[in-house]
Amino acid sequence: MSVDPALLGRREIATSEDMEKLGFALGETLEAGDLLILTGPLGAGKTTFTRGLAEGLGVRGPVQSPTFVIARTHPSLVGRAPLVHVDAYRLGSGAELDDLDLDLARSVVVIEWGRGMAEELADSWWDIELERPTGRDDDLDPSELDADAPRIVTITRVTASEG
Repeated sequence: MSVDPALLGRREIATSEDMEKLGFALGETLEAGDLLILTGPLGAGKTTFTRGLAEGLGVRGPVQSPTFVIARTHPSLVGRAPLVHVDAYRLGSGAELDDLDLDLARSVVVIEWGRGMAEELADSWWDIELERPTGRDDDLDPSELDADAPRIVTITRVTASEG
């Protein structure tokens, strides 16, 4: 892993464009075998982040939330690892996630809603938490979920022995 240490830690992201730029910067550094677990409420920016990451990897788009198909593979356009984008929201367990038979060794795998399920898939992973700093996630009007408002993003590298 040759990820710039400046990408790690907690930061405020002002706009969806900035969220994509952060994803892009991380995507440029990822390699086959990297697993990213994205956590955050609806509308926090998980798919927006992944869209930027996909562009940084140089994979075919468009990148959309795979909520109803569970997993979507985006092949590389530049000879790098493909992106496997998974939405684990509708899955009930890590066993169901394992049943998807993801190609972890030869792909970069992003799993939205994967915390508590995906950690068993690899010895190490990127834990990425996205938050809306409003503090009122429970009473947001659905029309506000995609609003271009600040988000808090925390990127941490985790190994199974720490997890």
